[in-house]
Amino acid sequence: MSAAILTNTKDNVATATMRLNKDDIISLKAGDHEISVRVMQEIPSGHKLAIRNIRKGEAVIKYGEIIGLATCEIHQGEHVHVHNIEGLRGRGDKK
Repeated sequence: MSAAILTNTKDNVATATMRLNKDDIISLKAGDHEISVRVMQEIPSGHKLAIRNIRKGEAVIKYGEIIGLATCEIHQGEHVHVHNIEGLRGRGDKK
């Protein structure tokens, strides 16, 4: 079983399928896109990790779709969750 799932080549996050520990190195593949990522902090199973650097205000993409915006700089291998992304659904001020 893979330690994380990358579902679309557009994605900038992957989903952990098990708890990931700091300094784990995971390999991911979506289509022909392959990447290795060093985990920078513990990431619980089912949570997301950045597979590349994401700038503040940049779209966070999972399943090839925008799921939110980064509220701060997120570095490759870091935990991506409610502490560093904001949702767009139901907001009239952002589209």
